[in-house]
Amino acid sequence: MSPGVKWLIWANVVMFVLTYVLFPVLQPYLGLVPALFLDRYFLWQPVTYLFIHGGFFHIIFNMLVLWMFGVTLERMWGTRFFLKYYFICGIGAAAATILFALPPLNLISPLTNTIGASGAIYGLLVAYALYFPDQPVYMYFLFPIPMKYFILIIGGIEFFSSFSGAGQGVAHFAHLGGLAVGYLYLSFLRGGGLHPLSEIKYRYLKWKIGRVRRKFDVHPGGRTDDWDRRIH
Repeated sequence: MSPGVKWLIWANVVMFVLTYVLFPVLQPYLGLVPALFLDRYFLWQPVTYLFIHGGFFHIIFNMLVLWMFGVTLERMWGTRFFLKYYFICGIGAAAATILFALPPLNLISPLTNTIGASGAIYGLLVAYALYFPDQPVYMYFLFPIPMKYFILIIGGIEFFSSFSGAGQGVAHFAHLGGLAVGYLYLSFLRGGGLHPLSEIKYRYLKWKIGRVRRKFDVHPGGRTDDWDRRIH
């Protein structure tokens, strides 16, 4: 357990006990309600909502994913950058939620209370996919799939669920915001700037080279007069 992940888990657990078990009345004030943020200037909400959860399974799942992917990223980046990135994604997810609640979009009710660390968690997932694209993960704990495809699948699910109205009660726009902000932030840092077309071209060429390379793998066997008994 790395220190930053440990601090985040403890903070979430303490806030969960305070706001769900002891004082549920605090949730509308500490969660993210666009109307309260814009009209009554509850400026703390884009940060505090990350530590509020609506049930045991909600917090257990988020903390499990935070531990599974966050420890590796923190050890690679260091605690300071890891925490900075975590809150950038979480606040970016809050900004996306508020944006989609404003006219003319009005895709979210301004009175909706968004809670949970999921926006920041989705930012960690996209970071893990960028740094470890071929790392297998078990989707639904059953199907092994490379991380680069896993993040595309869950991103697509969130996108279509956001605009189709599926999965009511789930903060789809916060999830998408965390994904987008995390990807844009890391792409800018790693590439010295943001070049979407170059990134798409690079990914396509990488896939094409990988596809061709598989045709030239070295296999054991060969003819008896082959000096190293290989087929090239």
